[in-house]
Amino acid sequence: MSLNNLNASGESYDAIVVGTGISGGWAAKELCENGLKTLVLERGKMINHPTDYHTAHLDPWDLPNAGAPTQEQLKRKHKQKRSGNYIMYTAQQHYFVDDLKHPYNEDRRFDWIRGYHVGGRSIMWGRQSYRLSDIDFEANKKDGHGVDWPVRYKDIAPWYSHIEKFIGVSGEALGLKQLPDSEFLKPMELNCVEKDLKEKIAKHFDDRVLTIGRCAHVTEGTKPGLGRTTCQYRSRCMRGCPYGAYFSSNSSTLPTAEATGNMTLKANSVVSEVIYDNDLGKATGVKVIDAETKEAHIFKANIIFLCASAMASAAILLQSKSKRFPNGLGNDSGELGHNIMDHHFRVGARATVKGFEDKINKGRRPNGIYIPRFRNIGGKTNTSNFLRGYGYQGGASRNGLSELVSEIKYGEQLKEEILKPGTWSVGLIGFGETLPNHNNRMYLNYDKKDEWGLPTITFDADFGENELAMREDMKNEAVKILKAAGYNDVQGYDQKEGRAMGLGIHEMGTARMGHDPKTSVLNKHNQIHACKNVFVTDGAFMTSAGCQNPSLTYMAFTARAANYAADAYKKNKL
Repeated sequence: MSLNNLNASGESYDAIVVGTGISGGWAAKELCENGLKTLVLERGKMINHPTDYHTAHLDPWDLPNAGAPTQEQLKRKHKQKRSGNYIMYTAQQHYFVDDLKHPYNEDRRFDWIRGYHVGGRSIMWGRQSYRLSDIDFEANKKDGHGVDWPVRYKDIAPWYSHIEKFIGVSGEALGLKQLPDSEFLKPMELNCVEKDLKEKIAKHFDDRVLTIGRCAHVTEGTKPGLGRTTCQYRSRCMRGCPYGAYFSSNSSTLPTAEATGNMTLKANSVVSEVIYDNDLGKATGVKVIDAETKEAHIFKANIIFLCASAMASAAILLQSKSKRFPNGLGNDSGELGHNIMDHHFRVGARATVKGFEDKINKGRRPNGIYIPRFRNIGGKTNTSNFLRGYGYQGGASRNGLSELVSEIKYGEQLKEEILKPGTWSVGLIGFGETLPNHNNRMYLNYDKKDEWGLPTITFDADFGENELAMREDMKNEAVKILKAAGYNDVQGYDQKEGRAMGLGIHEMGTARMGHDPKTSVLNKHNQIHACKNVFVTDGAFMTSAGCQNPSLTYMAFTARAANYAADAYKKNKL
């Protein structure tokens, strides 16, 4: 992909897509394939696949301090370091933003994990890919929290299939009502302890099942994009995959969009607002600040797709003020910036496992196990202690083997000790649903501006009583599962630092969909109710959270909205 230089203000396109991550890449692909001349804007730098994955082939001994961060790096990521070493590890920390350069504020703690570059978090994501079901789409209406989704599973199912066939999702069909099956490539294999746990769960429980994670990795054949081929089991995914084995915008959707000849991609382009014409009653373009020169530019288009992330898209809309929308574009309901959701986790159980001392892991499988939701899905699974539900992720491994042996650097006795396999252990970690709550919000602080003169975001959000009650069950049931399996040293845990919003990196809900413009921002096609040529298809549109990783849902809704927009545009209905 080539980077075009910014041209003079007034440049015009059929469509503009803001953001190049998981949603933005899909919007670009679908709009371009429908023949629309599309400008794709990214606030961060260019990342070319695969040449810009500079650490993809480095071993720990090739990195300074074996990959450990310096004190200066810790200082510059003082908020993101709260999330764990995976961000601070030298091999991938260049994909995560500098907290000093890109500040935000907290009334209540919020861990906002961002990647400002072409591809966004599609380079660093965990690739877990699960469909929502009608249990999720109907939840708000049934229990009265939030507003009703304006769609149901049947509306989205064809679009799930559409994207899964393109990106490649490996996994196992289960036929569960709470977790619809996908269009699967062959599943990755469970190891010996995981297979044992699966058998023990099937023996002792009739309401839960263990399966391999559903993961956006090519496990057979190839997929569209820049030479996407099968996974090499290196488990260095967050550095960028030079094989294109896992789905990312860089290796897949953006190259496909570019191949149409209809895409213009501009990096280092900070979108500050969507421009609304009061006379025309619609948006006419966006205002952009060059990230390097600070020059302002205006780009015109008939269709605008905001895919900048749930928080960034909401911020752009809040900044987009006009006579018609004095409180932000599309904010007639007053819900813009509200109803933040994230998945709460870092609660579960762990144990040691005996009886498999003659077996070790082979390869580095970039995936774990999954136990789908089994709470509050009907009958005896229902509990009065909390609403909604959770699933478990995790896996089993044998510690003791080390990557820190480079050729024959160490003495024979030390090498033998380092290479001696350790004890098998297994862990389950819950991912729980968060209820939509108007009081969980983000807002703009115009007294604290960033270096581009834009207001910074302030977070005021936290988990509530329902989530805390759910966490107790998440811990207790994980302990119950591992004890039923007959494992040793079973310990439940609930890490308090895991209770902060943002840590799940699944932020959603700031511009939710709904039937009623008085209580929601978007309609069933992801259009702003009162400005039909502006679409929002990142996590902002989510009306409820489910307990499943949400990226697959973002992609499905984006593809659906982009095709709807292209069709309406061709019929002069936008």
